[in-house]
Amino acid sequence: MNQRRFLITGALPYSNGRLHVGHVAGAYLPADIYVRYLRAAGADVRFICGSDDNGVAALKTAREQGRSVEELTAFYNQSQRQAFAGLGIRFDIYGGTHQSDYVRLHERFSQEFFLRIYEKGLFTKRTSRQLYDVEAGQFLPDRFVRGTCPHCASDNAYGDQCENCGRALDQTELIDPVSEMTRTRPELRETRHWYLRLDQLQGRLSEWLAGKKDPATAGAHWRPVVINQSLGRIEAEGLPERAMTRDLTWGVPVPLDDPDARGKSLYVWFDAPIGYVSFTAALCQREGGSAEEYAAWWKDPDCKVVHFIGEDNIVFHAIIWPAMMLATHESGSAQGAAGEYQLPHNVVANSFLNIRFPGKDEEKISKTRGTAIWIEDYLRILPPDPLRYYLTAIAPESQRSTFDVDDFLARNNGELGNALGNFFNRCVSFAHKYFDGRVPDAGRRDAVDAEQLGRCAAAVQKVAAELEACHFKAAQGEMMALARAGNAYFDITKPFMSRKTDMAACGRAINVCLQTARTLTTLMAPFLPFSAEKAAKMLGLEGQFSSANAATSPRMPRPYELWASATQELPPGHPLGAAEVLFPRMDGAEVFGA
Repeated sequence: MNQRRFLITGALPYSNGRLHVGHVAGAYLPADIYVRYLRAAGADVRFICGSDDNGVAALKTAREQGRSVEELTAFYNQSQRQAFAGLGIRFDIYGGTHQSDYVRLHERFSQEFFLRIYEKGLFTKRTSRQLYDVEAGQFLPDRFVRGTCPHCASDNAYGDQCENCGRALDQTELIDPVSEMTRTRPELRETRHWYLRLDQLQGRLSEWLAGKKDPATAGAHWRPVVINQSLGRIEAEGLPERAMTRDLTWGVPVPLDDPDARGKSLYVWFDAPIGYVSFTAALCQREGGSAEEYAAWWKDPDCKVVHFIGEDNIVFHAIIWPAMMLATHESGSAQGAAGEYQLPHNVVANSFLNIRFPGKDEEKISKTRGTAIWIEDYLRILPPDPLRYYLTAIAPESQRSTFDVDDFLARNNGELGNALGNFFNRCVSFAHKYFDGRVPDAGRRDAVDAEQLGRCAAAVQKVAAELEACHFKAAQGEMMALARAGNAYFDITKPFMSRKTDMAACGRAINVCLQTARTLTTLMAPFLPFSAEKAAKMLGLEGQFSSANAATSPRMPRPYELWASATQELPPGHPLGAAEVLFPRMDGAEVFGA
């Protein structure tokens, strides 16, 4: 059987701010869980991400902070790297579309992509009217103009997208627009740009999306929100032409020998997804090959490309980006032939996360209002796994959910501490106290023992099935169900009683408990990598579940990383490590000032 191959991407965060829990819950944590599972299951995986440095977001923040845009993007690129690493979200490469080590390769791929589409006649240059700030003396980039959304009447709409309803906009559609630069009302002036002929790609794009409705034929479980928002928009409105250049110098220059191209750059949402490709090429170079080896990941039908995003990026990842790839194809295939860009195997989108602090009402996460839990602040005082656990337990996979600080503390102390952590502690402590710190003999197992071991085998299959379907919340729930079953088995078999009258029965029970703990350690690893490492140490498997090992991408999986070893029993006499508390209790007053 051929080894499965995956190219996994996390949405490129803008390099103009810190990461908060909403960012992590939306795209990066589920992607990391998926990557860790795939590697444990023996797949060859590359995990790609990096900062989105180009465009207006960075320019706007740099202007507000009085810094150069180069300094700002470099600072936040590094800040994001550290936050991700602290949470155990470790990419094979974390690039940056305008960072010094990546900008040349990224510009090359972006410009080649543009020219390929241009040569196929799928760009139209036309004159349009754009908002111009007279006082600033320049055309306004989309994010430098704000107004009322024509669709939902929200006053929180920018020139490219409404922050409330998520609809993509043209800045000329805004009602009562205001320049973010001078706070004046801009005027309409003529400019020229290159528009992608999405209308000519609509048929193939619709065919491709329609094929994603049925998991059996698609080969992946596409979330309804992605299909409904993308295919539904095409069916309801069709695909108009969309400008892919901007009057902006910070970005990838338009690669045309045309006077109208001077001073213009590629639209940031044109070059940003190409960052997935250019970073893959950079990774190939880093691994000792050439940049051209990116094609083995992007143009091979046997490699599955999976994008992890937030709901506000669905339009770009399920319509615009696939349309761009289709525009480069020579074949008439909706998916793409061998040697052509392969459209995504899946686009996994989560909804937004709200927040509720103690004594306050639920509200949207907002950096301007200070209603956020910043990753770097969290990691200064708390370990990463409780946050990973909670964000997965409340994952907004089908609708918006809420980070409730009181609930976070309760789940750590109750579910993680009292259920999962307690099970490991009581089993290992008991073995040290009564069996010289070793796995006791299995003896002659009876029905209750076989039933518990059967639960272990079933849990491995259930967790794997849920992870294959990108149901991360359910998968973690199955892992926790096994922990609760382990505690129930311990209470039913009562080794604390049988030790007084029947040490063989006592040893049999502890043996089964330790085998359950062995299975749990494997199941924990994608969700709670740091705690899995500690648990493995307690079971005498030190180093075999190292969070560092699990975050690399070896060309051949190590035997202990294989999911199939989850029910491989610890032999009698196997020495155990010392028992320790996996999940210390948290106090709200100390942690969040609650």
